[in-house]
Amino acid sequence: MKIGVDVMGGDYAPLAIIEGAVDALDRISPDDKIVLIGDEAIITAKLKEMEVDPSLFTIVPTTQVIEMGDHPARAFSQKRDSSIAVGYGMLKNNKLDGFCSAGNTGAMLVGASYTVNVIPGVFRPALATILPCLDGRDSVILDVGLNPDSKPDVLLQYGILGSLYSKFVHGVENPTVGLLNIGEEETKGTPAVKAAYEIMKEHPGLNFAGNIEGHALFQENMTDVVVCDGFVGNIVLKQAESIYALTRKINVTHPFFERLNFENIGGTPIVGINANVVIGHGISKRKAIMNMILQTEAVVKANLAQRIIESI
Repeated sequence: MKIGVDVMGGDYAPLAIIEGAVDALDRISPDDKIVLIGDEAIITAKLKEMEVDPSLFTIVPTTQVIEMGDHPARAFSQKRDSSIAVGYGMLKNNKLDGFCSAGNTGAMLVGASYTVNVIPGVFRPALATILPCLDGRDSVILDVGLNPDSKPDVLLQYGILGSLYSKFVHGVENPTVGLLNIGEEETKGTPAVKAAYEIMKEHPGLNFAGNIEGHALFQENMTDVVVCDGFVGNIVLKQAESIYALTRKINVTHPFFERLNFENIGGTPIVGINANVVIGHGISKRKAIMNMILQTEAVVKANLAQRIIESI
């Protein structure tokens, strides 16, 4: 397995990316290879400073950088020798099994749509992330920011995509699916959510548990999959990050709260495209980068993209 890493993307790139990759090296399978994509001189110099043999990695040199403030589509089309564009090119040509970046999110999404493309039959790809439960499970929530306004058929498909993620990445045989809403009654919610409820409950391949409210999140009875549009999902994601930050400020410690720390999650996979891609937080430092790489490895091992292609 070859995992491509964008060395130049992120607020703390390139040094934090290289440090995280070094830490991941001891945790990935012995047969896996980390491919560092970026400025070769900087990569080699940093590895030597850390007393790490550069030959432990594959280094792919690039000469351009898509900055965090660049216009995504324009930068991706104009900076063809950037680490993001080169990474996607390698992914498209089967030179990588997975690709991850903490860089410009918009450019990563542009690359996903125009290089490796959306899986035929998928209406809209989604960003999926983990919601920890008090009973030790990891639930998956989608979408968390890609599509802020989703139609009923898209929400239904999120339930299907999330079920496949839960089954093949988390190992849940028959995942339960909940529709995040303002009440459990099927008459509650926006017109789109109410319509989604009707088609989700009738879908034979979905283990639909009905509506779930916000207070069910993180609890023992939370469904294995939580479905919502990207507007609501992004608020939930940022609220979880805020809860963790608050516990740090008031010196409250508990193992559960550590599971809310984005550094321990690593990133959010794009589900519904023809490749395995994970997007990390722009403020990711060493630990978060390491976990972003490990999450990419897990998604590739689960063969998630191919599983979705076979199921849609």
